[in-house]
Amino acid sequence: MKRFVVLGLVLALGTVPAFAGSSCSGSSAALAANTGDIVATASSAGSFNTLVAAVQAAGLVETLQSDGPFTVFAPTDEAFAKLPEGTVEALIANPDQLRAILLYHVVPGKVMAADVVSLHSATTAQGSDVEIMLADGRVMINDANVTATDIETSNGVIHVIDSVIIPRG
Repeated sequence: MKRFVVLGLVLALGTVPAFAGSSCSGSSAALAANTGDIVATASSAGSFNTLVAAVQAAGLVETLQSDGPFTVFAPTDEAFAKLPEGTVEALIANPDQLRAILLYHVVPGKVMAADVVSLHSATTAQGSDVEIMLADGRVMINDANVTATDIETSNGVIHVIDSVIIPRG
């Protein structure tokens, strides 16, 4: 069975097409071509500092550097900033809970944007399903909007989201 990776340390490949039929915007042109793994890509992007710190605190760096492939729905620093004050610090202090939340952002296998739009849900590396829907021309993962897609890394693909998603239950 393939090893699962954690939520996406991401972003940093050049062209980022939007989901077919959606109004997702691409990422910055400053994110030049990067063929590194998910960790290297996220670290070099500059927009995922909180995510990188969380992956380190959860002990998931090696997983994210493994062969994969993985699909990561990656929240930006701004997405983490939307959480209630003190949430990130509390999660960093609880590696097991943090690991579960991060793995909820990862789907085993490489699922490109064209494939995502035909799905209604996907089972995450955490074990629970995320809901995938098209609403008002936007692709959503649970309550998070997908803002950039198909950022390829050497071990998978990243889709950027504007909110941290939390497993229900």
